[in-house]
Amino acid sequence: MTRPLALLWDNFGPLHEDRARAVAAAFGRDRRVVGIELCSKSDVYGWRSFDDSGFERITLFPGQDLTTVSTPRLLARLIATAHSLGRGDYVLCHWNLPAIFLFAVSLRLGGSRVFTMGCSKFDDKPRRAWKEMLKATMFLPYQGAIGSGLRSTDYFRFLGVPAARVFGEYNTVSIARIRRLSGQPIAPGGTPYAERRFVSVARLVPKKNLAILLDAYRIYRNTTTAAPRSLVLCGSGPLEPTLKQQAERLGIAADVCFTGFVQTEEVVHHLADAVALLLPSIEEQFGNVVPEAQAMGLPVILSDNCGARDLLIRSAVNGFVVEPDNPEGLAFFMRLLAEDEALWRQFCEAATAVAPGGDVQELCRAVSALAGLPFDNGTTR
Repeated sequence: MTRPLALLWDNFGPLHEDRARAVAAAFGRDRRVVGIELCSKSDVYGWRSFDDSGFERITLFPGQDLTTVSTPRLLARLIATAHSLGRGDYVLCHWNLPAIFLFAVSLRLGGSRVFTMGCSKFDDKPRRAWKEMLKATMFLPYQGAIGSGLRSTDYFRFLGVPAARVFGEYNTVSIARIRRLSGQPIAPGGTPYAERRFVSVARLVPKKNLAILLDAYRIYRNTTTAAPRSLVLCGSGPLEPTLKQQAERLGIAADVCFTGFVQTEEVVHHLADAVALLLPSIEEQFGNVVPEAQAMGLPVILSDNCGARDLLIRSAVNGFVVEPDNPEGLAFFMRLLAEDEALWRQFCEAATAVAPGGDVQELCRAVSALAGLPFDNGTTR
């Protein structure tokens, strides 16, 4: 029987589909590539189900989300699934879940190779030494890891994953899928410069720092020398009423569009019409929308806290990096891109040039290194 190569996530959204399909395309001739989905529903995102052709998917708890499944039930189902698949290479997300830790231990005892993947960084939040020591024990079963950017891979090494067995990049997208969904040329082609808007794609929760973004947009509107561009906020969350009230209070409500939660297809269309993506998060392990934006040739203005800036953003080259508590600085960078078409076009070309660093082929490269599988780089999928 072919030795399985399994990738595990709690719930498969479009980005996990990209990753599983790319790994299957790269290694499926030699290995049985399986995507293990814990639950068919997400307790955070409203993703629609998708076409999983191109890879084999096993869903442990159809019709449920993770909040409804106890640790013993989850662990039992995981062990039974691994028993049916056999000894192989398992790449697991969600190392922090007790069931995943115990599952990783059982895989190691059964002779499988076990790896983890994720995007956490040391600077995501205040850290305490005793908690980090306890956390490090959760990584003892893992023989390698796939991180997202320099700070993420460094954090895996800090937590005890063998340094030579930590690779990037985990947080990747299919550039080809994003461009196909848009149906438009990438920037600076497509929508005319004068008709483009600012776009934010984020859940409406405190860590996304959207109150500061609205302050920055007010400053931009009051100081721009050109016709102000509108702002589109794609996402839903508990702060929506508060943010709408803030927009009214600041006198910008007429030019701020709250779309609510939108599926990937609509996100891509908003990106295709954007002058720049804005992501000023206080806490952001990575920022999956950054490689999506770069797939469309967009400059990105983001906070230093976003992990995506490590490898994908070069300030004043293909975007800008700003402090999350600096609305004046954010507004200044917005004005630069909104008023100087030559500069914007230069940034678009630079964003397109770096976009392959966020493509799913980078994940395949990391899987190849961990599992010892040949990888010919393929083509952008």
